Amino acid sequence: MNNPHQNQTVATAGKPLSDANAVIILVHGRGASAESILDLARYLPHPDAAYLAPQASGNTWYPYSFLNPLADNEPGISSGLQAIGDLVAQAEAAGISAEKIIIGGFSQGACLASEYVARNAQRYGGLLVFSGGVIGPLGMTRSYSGSLDGTPVFLGCSDVDSHIPLERVEESAEIFTKLGGNVTKKIYPQMGHTIIEDELDHANKIVKSV
Repeated sequence: MNNPHQNQTVATAGKPLSDANAVIILVHGRGASAESILDLARYLPHPDAAYLAPQASGNTWYPYSFLNPLADNEPGISSGLQAIGDLVAQAEAAGISAEKIIIGGFSQGACLASEYVARNAQRYGGLLVFSGGVIGPLGMTRSYSGSLDGTPVFLGCSDVDSHIPLERVEESAEIFTKLGGNVTKKIYPQMGHTIIEDELDHANKIVKSV
């Protein structure tokens, strides 16, 4: 299948898109689901937001580590990026500008969200990266263009995450800074592969700003 993640369900919470003033797109991790990532909506409350969570085919966006060569993880990466792009387009078609759209995710979903925003740089409401970073091998040459124009970006990760090397978190923060993002990076000693309250506190500042 060239587009494994198209025509999948989209889990929703909060306001209907037609009544919303903001959109928060949440992308689940490997082995999880759209419904499970929507649990974050309870911890990232916005009274006028529509929460949208795309579903990966087989609950996995791409088969191998996000550090593998890009070709190894196709068509999953491209199809996953399109799934996010489709939701951004739906929000904009409903009259919600990109400045009112927050994109975030955890683990594999955080990597996909990071890569989408890096490849499609513009002023968003925010980017929330919980244990993730841009996709591709360490040391690969990158050629992102455009400007995030002050988009608030939060990256939170453990210093010993077994899936996300600290080097990639540092590299991602540098990329988003160069693209014009307002970056907050928090590295938590011995945290593990999870989301903690301090990360949610930082994320909520971004949510409240839209």
